[in-house]
Amino acid sequence: METVVLVVHLILALCLIGVVLLQRSEGGGLGMGGGGGGVMSGRQAATALAKVTWGLATLFFITSIGLTVIAARNSATGSVMDQGAGTSAPAAQTGPQPVPQTQLPAAKDLLPPGQTGGTTAPAGGAADAPATPPRAGN
Repeated sequence: METVVLVVHLILALCLIGVVLLQRSEGGGLGMGGGGGGVMSGRQAATALAKVTWGLATLFFITSIGLTVIAARNSATGSVMDQGAGTSAPAAQTGPQPVPQTQLPAAKDLLPPGQTGGTTAPAGGAADAPATPPRAGN
């Protein structure tokens, strides 16, 4: 039922957009007015499109309220978290959580290929800096 109402709601939304875009601009805010001519006069077309717009808008609001009622009825059974896989949430723990050892990479995996574990300092690191700063004035 919800899917049918949702599909009708989406179709109504698209039709409402189309009908609103077909209407002639009466305000002239952007300087674009509708052109004259056609089967119906300007006033007849405006009233017909206005009636269609009101009808589509009314149906759009009815389907919106219907979707809200359906969603409220479905959610009365519980929250989204209760509808999960049936597993309960673990008890709340305070403080940092320990990282399992299986997730930590081995030291040999951190080295670039072809390099063995040693005591080399990274390039541009603390090994390149002078031990004491140079004296000013000497």
